[in-house]
Amino acid sequence: MAEKTLNTFEIVQQQIKEACDALGETQEVYEILKQPQSCLEVSIPVRMDNGELKIFEGYRSLHNDAVGPGKGGVRFHQNVSRDEVKALSAWMTFKCGIAGIPYGGGKGGIVVDPRDLSQGEVERMSRAYIKAIAPVIGEKVDIPAPDVNTTPQIMAWMVDEYSMLQGKNTPAVITGKPLEFGGSLARFEATGYGVALMMREAFKAKGKEMKGSKVAVQGFGNVGRFAALYAEQLGAKVVAISDVSCCLYNEKGLDVKALFDYVTIPENKNMIKGFKGADAEYDRNKVFEMDVDLFSPCALENAITTETVNKIKADIIVEGANGPTTPEADKVINEKGIFLVPDILSNGGGVMVSYFEWVQNLQNYYWSFEEVQEKQEVKMVKAFDDIYALKEKHNVTMRVAAFMMAIKRVADAMRVRGWVK
Repeated sequence: MAEKTLNTFEIVQQQIKEACDALGETQEVYEILKQPQSCLEVSIPVRMDNGELKIFEGYRSLHNDAVGPGKGGVRFHQNVSRDEVKALSAWMTFKCGIAGIPYGGGKGGIVVDPRDLSQGEVERMSRAYIKAIAPVIGEKVDIPAPDVNTTPQIMAWMVDEYSMLQGKNTPAVITGKPLEFGGSLARFEATGYGVALMMREAFKAKGKEMKGSKVAVQGFGNVGRFAALYAEQLGAKVVAISDVSCCLYNEKGLDVKALFDYVTIPENKNMIKGFKGADAEYDRNKVFEMDVDLFSPCALENAITTETVNKIKADIIVEGANGPTTPEADKVINEKGIFLVPDILSNGGGVMVSYFEWVQNLQNYYWSFEEVQEKQEVKMVKAFDDIYALKEKHNVTMRVAAFMMAIKRVADAMRVRGWVK
C-alpha cells in the first residue's frame, strides 16, 4: 500500500501540528497556519506555434503575510497541483522565518512539461501566466522567483509583462532575474551553496571532518549541481551523483566541475548518463544504497520513503529538495539515529539571496558576488546554530526545532497584529 501521507500538503500540516504542540501553541495559531490565506487557480490561454489555442492550468498560493510580503518560486512541471503549491507556500513561510527575513511564503506553478514546448510557446505561456496572477502579486505583496524548470530568462519575460501591465519598470516584483535585468550576483548558486554550507555545519555538529568525507547527491539540477560543487570545494569527496538517467559512482570522487560541463553539452540533454569520469553507472535509485557519510536528496519531494529509507547507509542527511522525506520515513531516520538537516533550513539559501536581490532592486544599489555569499553564510550558520541549540534544549529533532523557531516568529507577528490571542 502507498504511504498515506505522500500528499505534500498533508505532510506540511502534520509538521505544523507537531511543532505547534511542541511549542504549546494555541489551536488558533494552528488553524491559521494549516491553510494558506489564498490560493488562486487560473486558466492560461496560449497560442501554440501551429495556431492551436491551448489552455494551461496554473496556481499561485500565498500562505501567510504576517511578517511581510509573500515570497516563493514558480515551477513548470506536469505534476504541479493545488495541494503542492499550498504545501510549498507554507514551507516558504517557515524558511523565511528561520532565515529571519521579512517575508511570508508564496508558491506558484503551471501544469506543463516545458520540454514539450518551443521557446516561443514557453515565453507566451510565461507572459500569460503573469497576466493572470497580476492582481495578487507585487513588490510589496507577493514576489515570485524561479523554481523547477523555470529560469532567469523566464523571470525576465514575466517582469517585462508585469511592468507593461503597470505602466512602469518594476524590477523588484520578481527575483532570480538575469544580471542584465536587475538580478543579483550569487543568486543562481545560492540554494546549492547553502546546502553545502549546511553539510559542513552538520559534520561539525557530529564532531566529524568534512574534508575527505564521502557524499552522495541525488539530483543534478540547479540545486544538486552547486551542492555537489561546493561540497567538493569544502573538501568532501562526492562519490555518487544521480539524475533521472542514471547514478554515477567514483570511489575517489567524481570531478563535479567536469560533470557540470558535460551536462551542458547540447547532445547530452542536461543528463549525466555517459559521463566518462565515473567508475560505474547504475540505475538511478542505486544512489540511496551508497556507502557514504552524508546523503543529500536534491531532486523532487517524496524521494525518501519507507521503501528507500532503509537502503540509506549515511549517518547524516542534508535535504536539498523541498519535502524529500515522508513522515513515515522521517520516523525511521530518527529511530536509526541519523542526523538530518531539514529542507526549510538547508535549502533556504535561495530565498535568502532572493531577499538580497529584492533589497538591491529597491535600493538600486548592487553588491559583489563575495559580499552576497558572505552575507548568506553568516545568516545560514546562525540559523543552524540557533536551531541546533533549540533541538538540544527541547530534545527534539532538527526538523521539529526548525518548525518551532519559524512558527514562533510568525505567531508572534500574528499576535501583535491582533490576528490571534
